[in-house]
Parts: sequence; C-alpha cells; structure tokens
Amino acid sequence: MPVWLPTWVPTALLLIASNVFMTFAWYGHLKHLNNKPWIVAALISWGIALFEYLLQVPANRIGAHTMTLAQLKIMQEVITLSVFIPFAFFYMQQPLKLDYLWAALCMLGAVYFMFRN
Repeated sequence: MPVWLPTWVPTALLLIASNVFMTFAWYGHLKHLNNKPWIVAALISWGIALFEYLLQVPANRIGAHTMTLAQLKIMQEVITLSVFIPFAFFYMQQPLKLDYLWAALCMLGAVYFMFRN
C-alpha cells in the first residue's frame, strides 16, 4: 500500500471485492441451485465465502489502523447495500424499489454520526 494513499481507500476497495463474493455466496444459489439439495448450495456458498474472507480480513486489519471498529462496520454496511442493490436488480432481476433509496439515506445518516469528529 503506497504511503500517500489514505487508509480508507484500500480498506474500501477490499471490502467492495469482499462484498461481491459475499453477496454471491449468500444469494447466488437462489438463482442457480434451487433444484439441488441445500447441503450442495451450502458447500458451494462456503467455497465462495472463503474468497470473501480472504479479502475482508485484510481490509479490516488495514482499516483498523485509522478507523474505529464502529466506523469499519458502518463502512462495510454501506458497501454491502451498494453491492446488493445492483446485484438484486441486474443479476437476480428483482424490481428496483424506492425503499432502497430510503435505506441508503438512513445509512448516510449512520455514516455521518460514525465519522464526525
């Protein structure tokens, strides 16, 4: 990590990549493995989740140098919502709801309170 790069940048990038794997691990089986036994879906999901953890653990270790645990959690939740909405709409063909906007606004409020000085 370059010294001039703020800590939150690699943290956020790793968490974004981690959340892509997490979202597929948690929900992708609903689209592709509906006709398989749940244990098959669980094992495949665990395999995908391994890659999530290989990115998420270093992200949190990097971020913990300059952010509090609560700040890391809020960052992760905002990223989760930011990854989930396009996944649900484009990949899972779910309708885009105005409720996503309201949830995002609530998350922005959480970000404000967690990162204010």
